[in-house]
Amino acid sequence: MPVLFVIINPAFSWTDRVYWIMVKKRKFHQLSIKERLQVLQKTAGISLQDMQALGGAAGLTAEQANFMIENVVGTYALPLGIAQHFVINSREVPVPMVVEEPSVVAAASYMAKLAQAGGGFMAESSAPEMIGQIQILEVADLPKAKAHILEHKEELLQRATRVDPVLQRLGGGARDIEVRIIADSPIGSFLVMHLIYDVRDAMGANAVNSALEELAPFVEQITGGKALLRILSNLADRRLAKVRCTIPVAALAFKDFRGEQVRDGIIAAWAFASADPYRAATNNKGIMNGVDAVVIATGNDWRAVEAGAHAYAARGGRYTSLSRWTKDENGDVVGELEMPMAVGIVGGATKVHPGAQAALKLMGVKTAGELAEIIVSVGLAQNLGALRALATEGIQRGHMALHARQVAVSAGAPSELVAPIAEQMIKERNIQIYRAIEILKDWNRK
Repeated sequence: MPVLFVIINPAFSWTDRVYWIMVKKRKFHQLSIKERLQVLQKTAGISLQDMQALGGAAGLTAEQANFMIENVVGTYALPLGIAQHFVINSREVPVPMVVEEPSVVAAASYMAKLAQAGGGFMAESSAPEMIGQIQILEVADLPKAKAHILEHKEELLQRATRVDPVLQRLGGGARDIEVRIIADSPIGSFLVMHLIYDVRDAMGANAVNSALEELAPFVEQITGGKALLRILSNLADRRLAKVRCTIPVAALAFKDFRGEQVRDGIIAAWAFASADPYRAATNNKGIMNGVDAVVIATGNDWRAVEAGAHAYAARGGRYTSLSRWTKDENGDVVGELEMPMAVGIVGGATKVHPGAQAALKLMGVKTAGELAEIIVSVGLAQNLGALRALATEGIQRGHMALHARQVAVSAGAPSELVAPIAEQMIKERNIQIYRAIEILKDWNRK
């Protein structure tokens, strides 16, 4: 959001221009919440109503929530921040993130700024194909039943596609049938049929599950077995998003750390996660800090994305890092991330929650693929931030300031004393609730 944009935008009055130039003399995080929302509204060009939805003034109501889940008694709020400096496929994108953990938004923003030195993030996504499964029990001859299903493949595909005429009209529908024999289950052998289904810009669970229900009686007729489970798989390994970024070694240098030292530390830290599942779990959790935050902000199913990510991380038979960090021929560090990304921009909570709709508009997202590419870019940035911190100053330093503020609030500090109490604890290297209470009592006596 450069100052130049404000100066040359003909839609702004001279009063607007002077005001925004004054605002832009300060960094985004130095603005008040109201000013941040005003900056976003002016630069992103979305409506006041959408900005209010992001700001909480007109977000999800209890009445709206009552149509989403059962036994509603209210709503539960989490912080929503905007990650900045993201350039994804040559487009600058302000990214809304819903997360309660300190440093996540700041780390993503700063790493995105580093990535700009190498051209930003280059991302792509595969076709939005989801996998639906039908479990077929009580089959007398498994190989023969498998062959019968494949013989009726075209009819199965046609039946599945007809279930959703709207999706078909948009270019989606059934794409393929796969059949597997499960031979080593606790209940013995059975058959599994996979329906590969293009769900376009939807997450796809409802469309796939409906198609499976339609096919189940016909599958029973073909195989002579019993169709038990008919359900979408969250291991969406046909629907992948991947991203790559290059950080020039010179951009990695800070304080007393040389760029080469930081680069080598990042690669060594990643190698630990690549080789050891105990480290990989925490490494991938850091990636999901960024991924989940955007998934939640857009009203998508973060549990489905989490399940798919961790299953994909173990696809080789051993749990490992989702990301990869290497050195190129120029000595720069190169990051890559590939993972399943089953997210949508139509249907479900995305269309019910005003904040989710506003988040999509803020990012200028037009397709589910674009959203997936933004999400993995944030995940890779988050991973870079964690590896860089671990390989240099340690992870706690980055958390310290915001954590200290949270401790001060927990101690009962009024808003005007939160910052000074936090600063005092950081100076003392003693960020504890009892110390915050002591400092607050001392200042109240003065």
